[in-house]
Amino acid sequence: RHELVAATDRVLVATRPGGYPHTDDGVEVRRILHKGRRVAIENCNGQFKAIFGVNGPVPTRGETATARWVLGAILVYQLTLLNRHHRGLDLRTCLKPFLQAA
Repeated sequence: RHELVAATDRVLVATRPGGYPHTDDGVEVRRILHKGRRVAIENCNGQFKAIFGVNGPVPTRGETATARWVLGAILVYQLTLLNRHHRGLDLRTCLKPFLQAA
């Protein structure tokens, strides 16, 4: 990859090993991409927690049971989004009432 990038007069922006702060040419690009990713993940986590009512402890005990509960919740969430997508509905509104009605 590095040879191809160097031959086309471009800069490769990828994760870098080593300590911080990094000083290579891709630092600012990675910072912007990371900020966008962080915002998207936080929004998704907040929505997921609100829909499934898990702003506190989850309703299970033990690591295995909790992992199963979370995976099940993610599956239901994804199926709900798929259903709403196929119907042409907004993917960010009315998810909680839809799941409660099921």
